[in-house]
Amino acid sequence: MPTIVVDVMPKAELLDPAGKAVAGALHRLGKAEFSAVRIGKRFELTVDGEVTDAVLAEARELAAEMLSNSVIEDVVAVTVVEPVETPR
Repeated sequence: MPTIVVDVMPKAELLDPAGKAVAGALHRLGKAEFSAVRIGKRFELTVDGEVTDAVLAEARELAAEMLSNSVIEDVVAVTVVEPVETPR
């Protein structure tokens, strides 16, 4: 079954306290090559059947209206991930 992945991030102009805390921890651990961290959310919507244009449009609508808070977050990606077949 295919999965639709929705990635949501805090708006760039807003502070990200959790990301700032992780960035501070990385710095304390000597990982100075990482200057900033932003933490977002990932939603995985499993689809029964084929992902049609209508299903993808509905997922985008859900992302904008339910999965994110448009005041403080941006939906940065809505992508389809096909299942990977594993060899037997």
